[in-house]
Amino acid sequence: MIRHNQLTPCFVKGVPRILEPGILYVSMEYGTVVHSCCCGCGLEVVTPLTPTDWRLTFDGEAISLWPSVGNWNLPCRSHYVIQGNRVVEAGQWDKAQIDAERRRDKAAKARYYSQIESPGAQKELKPKPTNGPAGTTANRETIWAKLLRWLS
Repeated sequence: MIRHNQLTPCFVKGVPRILEPGILYVSMEYGTVVHSCCCGCGLEVVTPLTPTDWRLTFDGEAISLWPSVGNWNLPCRSHYVIQGNRVVEAGQWDKAQIDAERRRDKAAKARYYSQIESPGAQKELKPKPTNGPAGTTANRETIWAKLLRWLS
């Protein structure tokens, strides 16, 4: 059962130790979204933003997070989607569905990270020059490059 049907986005550098219910803490610097479980159990839910985990969409007002948040390791085992700051309860999954998703996730990570470890893919991780103010060239580091640098 979902107790928090709406989340308010809060962009932060670092996530606070004590999470306020109903707040979706977004750290772009660390590529992570954290919130107190929407079922009301109060446990911390961490959703890393990576090419193989979750994707965040922000339209200037509301946040959506995809795919769904399945808290299979928490006692509550809640499952929901965050769409436009709203929390939409999703159906429960059985053990076979959870195991299949974990296998799919593991395979997706193996495929993705084996590609970026190849010599040709390393070039893609480097910041690409972009046109800066007054036609100058400025280097902008992508969130993925920051995350990879932080993880190294």
